Amino acid sequence: MIRHSRRHQVMPVANGERSVGETVSSYGAHISKKVVQSMEKMEHSHVQVRGLKLHVAQIGTGLIIISDPLIPCSIFPAIMGQSSYTGPKVVLFLHGFPEIWYSWRHQMVAVANAGFRAVAFDFRGYGLSEQPSEPEKANFKDLVDDIVTLLDSLSIDKVFVVGKDFGAVPAFMVSVIHPERVLGVITLGIPFLIPGPVGIQFDLLPKGFYILRWAEPGRAEADFGRFDVKTVVKRIYILFCRSELQVAGDDEEIMDLVDQSTPLPPWFTEEDLDAYATLYQNSGFTTALQVPYRCSRMDYGVTDPKVTAPSLLIMGEKDYFMKFPGMEEYMRKGIVKQFMPNLDISFMPEGNHFVQEQFPEQVNELIISFLNKNCST
Repeated sequence: MIRHSRRHQVMPVANGERSVGETVSSYGAHISKKVVQSMEKMEHSHVQVRGLKLHVAQIGTGLIIISDPLIPCSIFPAIMGQSSYTGPKVVLFLHGFPEIWYSWRHQMVAVANAGFRAVAFDFRGYGLSEQPSEPEKANFKDLVDDIVTLLDSLSIDKVFVVGKDFGAVPAFMVSVIHPERVLGVITLGIPFLIPGPVGIQFDLLPKGFYILRWAEPGRAEADFGRFDVKTVVKRIYILFCRSELQVAGDDEEIMDLVDQSTPLPPWFTEEDLDAYATLYQNSGFTTALQVPYRCSRMDYGVTDPKVTAPSLLIMGEKDYFMKFPGMEEYMRKGIVKQFMPNLDISFMPEGNHFVQEQFPEQVNELIISFLNKNCST
């Protein structure tokens, strides 16, 4: 049973669509019974953030109990908010593309079981969150402002931020622009990057590369429009878990790089695919193509791009991002530490771009170890 928070307005699911509860209850046998039971305790709500209702998933309390021999353990619940508690210990998860809050299912349960409060939300225009009125104008600054406003709405002062794929970008930007809100930063698949002139060197990317193709208004829409949503998500997952760059020829589109007969990777089930397809059927791809692909060259006015909070980068050595021009040297030679002086890097030899779903137990161990190390009690 999915519990909805009473603190925030909950938007109903449109007729004909699967509910969040139905999505969560349809997990395949690859997820342990314990994890399934924990997922069923996930709270789902919609929170009003800067004029939009954003879908938020939460699990765990994250309360830190300070032992006091004068206070019996039996009365701790009655004195919440008094001197016997500090915290909460909160971890905010930021998804990438074609992901959604669901992509953090393994990690949210694990950190909640480790004593933290796990929060994940669908970015504006993604999944069960509302679309902005002008999606063609959405940008990374919107995501940064959404994050800060969401934290305020949930009465969260400071968080550990975990970002995957393009979700790493607002994680970095929040850490740079609002360092007082960040206890630590973990990113997966993306080292420190700020969009704009100091970000990706687009002129070095190969012709036909997916980032360049999808940045063209209308091109990805026409490409995706040849298939149903489920097929689009399936092909992207298959394509992006490979180690080579996704480059289309002059006479083909990105979706053509995957043969329909190619099976899903073994760690990604039909039930997972159904969950993603259901959420993208609700939102479509309009905002998802704008952010990140069509706003990455904007100058966001970041003049001192440095993250001083404790940081961790988890990188699969078979992640295609390793083959971006200059990227492997940027990480392995420690050049990235010029921008993140307190950064540790963990390379996973067999990891691909979806490492948190591919090897959830190993990733969970790295995340929880980092959280415990950097959580002041």
